[in-house]
Amino acid sequence: MHGSVTKNGMKSPEELAERLAKQWRHSATRQQRLLSVGEWPLRLPIGRPSAQMVRDHFLQVRTHLDCWQGVCIGNIIYASQGYQSLSHAIDLPQYWQLTNAREWVAATGDAVIESEYTQMMALIAETDLLFHSLLIGQPRLWRGKPLSEVIKAAELALWLEANIAQGLPLRALPYPGIDSKFIERHRGLLIALLDVRFQKLVSTLGLEIFLGAENNNNHWLLVADLAGDLLPLPQIRVRDSDLFTLPLPGQYLIIVENERCLHQLPRLPHTLVILGAGLNLAWMAAQWLAAKTIAYWGDIDTWGLTMLARARQHQPGLTALLMNEAVYNDYAPVNAVAEPQSAAEIPPCELTAKEQELYLRLLRETNNRLEQEFLPVERVKVAVEKWFLARSKKK
Repeated sequence: MHGSVTKNGMKSPEELAERLAKQWRHSATRQQRLLSVGEWPLRLPIGRPSAQMVRDHFLQVRTHLDCWQGVCIGNIIYASQGYQSLSHAIDLPQYWQLTNAREWVAATGDAVIESEYTQMMALIAETDLLFHSLLIGQPRLWRGKPLSEVIKAAELALWLEANIAQGLPLRALPYPGIDSKFIERHRGLLIALLDVRFQKLVSTLGLEIFLGAENNNNHWLLVADLAGDLLPLPQIRVRDSDLFTLPLPGQYLIIVENERCLHQLPRLPHTLVILGAGLNLAWMAAQWLAAKTIAYWGDIDTWGLTMLARARQHQPGLTALLMNEAVYNDYAPVNAVAEPQSAAEIPPCELTAKEQELYLRLLRETNNRLEQEFLPVERVKVAVEKWFLARSKKK
């Protein structure tokens, strides 16, 4: 493209090329134009010279016309216009019309954009439609990676499901064509792809927790003293790894899925509570827990019941608190919301028959998530105190 002087609203090919390049770098615009045929053709107004410009600077106008006549990308739409200072009408470029994304990219004249477009088209051709918007909208997720591995990551993201690892480390997942460090290399990309499938649940829970994989990262848990005399402080933080070998004092232990429920719990003698474990429950296999009287309280949804089942794998004698159909019936009409993604289609075998019935019902319900934080304090207090009294009488 040749340079030109632009005044009075006339746009040179270079100016419009810069505008097109800027539009490419805008994620939403790029997604719309690459994924929707309704965005084409694209017309960019070139502008017309004023009568004064034609009269006083006709050579500059002629240069402008020559520049546009040299453009061979897309179509230049002309219109004839007369001026008093000229003896005849002249054909002026009115619009630069681009008919598809390939012409848009070529019109930018930017080699980086050309390369990025070529890679995006290759990814679109080889990956599921579900991921196209993400791959086009966030190239930072795959930029610099071999396209063959990005395509393989998209395939893997379609195969992975909640709890698929069954305790295996991520590098041991048996998917063909990936090496032991594939997930480690593409962790951010995989989480983003899975978030598309599972409504951001993976980034919320964490990759290992969602997949049910071995997690070697330390998870800090909140331990609170409901008795008031068991710990040196009312609350402390403990690493889950330390709980394997560090027995806690007290005879009674309540394990709570979410951390922000402490205010709902009553004061109880000889009792500690561990909050915020979520799906990270491997520490419950610690031998010292066998001597404790344990209760578990979580959300009423498929993930909450899955966590209850996992806790029961390690401590079969625990008591589930407030995780039954009666509680769901009482508070779901007002407080239940839709669970973003169900844990699995089949309830875990560690659930009781009634808990499995509730699990299956939740799969059928629209608003199938009753979070424990929305239960009334008095209802929680009564249930916890009833559990404590029933167990203390057996001692």
